[in-house]
Amino acid sequence: MFETLTPQAPDKILQLIGLFNADPRPGKVDLGVGVYKNAEGVTPVMRAVRAAEKLIWDTETTKTYTQMAGEPAFHAAMAELVLGKDYPKDRLAALQTVGGTGAVRMAFEIGRMANPGTTVWVCDPTWPNHLTILDFMKLPRKGYRYFDAATRSVAFDAMIEDLQAVQKGDLVLLHGCCHNPTGANLTLEQWAAVADLLAQKGAVPMIDLAYQGFGDGLEEDAAGTRLIASRLPEVLIASSCSKNFGIYRERTGCLLVLGDTATRAVTQNTLGFLNRQTYSFAPDHGARVVTTVLTDPALRKEWEEELEEVRTGMLSLRGQLADELRRLTNSDRFDFLARHRGMFSRLGATPAQVETMRADSAVYMVGDSRMNIAGLNTNSVPVLARAIVKAGV
Repeated sequence: MFETLTPQAPDKILQLIGLFNADPRPGKVDLGVGVYKNAEGVTPVMRAVRAAEKLIWDTETTKTYTQMAGEPAFHAAMAELVLGKDYPKDRLAALQTVGGTGAVRMAFEIGRMANPGTTVWVCDPTWPNHLTILDFMKLPRKGYRYFDAATRSVAFDAMIEDLQAVQKGDLVLLHGCCHNPTGANLTLEQWAAVADLLAQKGAVPMIDLAYQGFGDGLEEDAAGTRLIASRLPEVLIASSCSKNFGIYRERTGCLLVLGDTATRAVTQNTLGFLNRQTYSFAPDHGARVVTTVLTDPALRKEWEEELEEVRTGMLSLRGQLADELRRLTNSDRFDFLARHRGMFSRLGATPAQVETMRADSAVYMVGDSRMNIAGLNTNSVPVLARAIVKAGV
């Protein structure tokens, strides 16, 4: 039967990794892979995470299964992190998932179960996996404009115009902060306008919160999500622990579902059912590490301090790159790099210019010119700036 299988489209990031690894040139710069790296090019184990793992090692007495939907302590810790200390416990159902991607997939699944006729509205551009997952699930999707390529900012008027067409029960996918791939975020006033529109239309917001703490701070990065949660009767929130805890390989995520008190029990039951049908029990180690860090005052303080070092480090690199490009071009057209937040920005280069930077300067980024700011360090920023100017961006 396997002769009926056809090759799947290659992953562009994986292809880029292969090209980068095969490049023998010294000083090559990898801005493609979407993981945080420090100045030495390493994704480190955070100090608080290492201490939590040691604590778990010393005290854990069993490796038996936990609960189908995951540990309630993890749900509570994540709900407080995302929604704040006063989150509505009587409205919340939660699911421990295999990474943030698992949370996204489960959000789509429960959305489809609740409303088989739902259409998912996705911003253009968005994280490519959003689109491939929806297409694999054969869920209808529509796009709404989000990014103004000329100004490198949110095309908010166009976004609102497109979202006027959403129907009751549709899912509207929003990036909670640090938009991937552009780095351009909604303001709090714009979040409020989106909330008003979705409430008027009866649509359900689905927020992908993958980078909390990487933009303007833990609380600030959750502000839009919290505003939506406070104003809409039903909300789906997919949260990832890969980036802000640096535990990529532990595959730790959480899906938070807000509804009304009358539907909470059946929603929680359905979430457990989805885990059972997909992979049964979610991995526990990463979730236990996160719970330990968030509930131990000393570990949480250390984690927040280290996360702030990561965040301000990326902001410093953004500022350095914008300043260097201003110096080289005698122009402010790259100042948007300092305004953007998170790991990514879309530079605005053509695919041909991206290829020129790779061929001539050993600078690697995705063909649409999305670049990972965390792939830079103070020494490689001038290399990138010269490559951008040389390629005529």
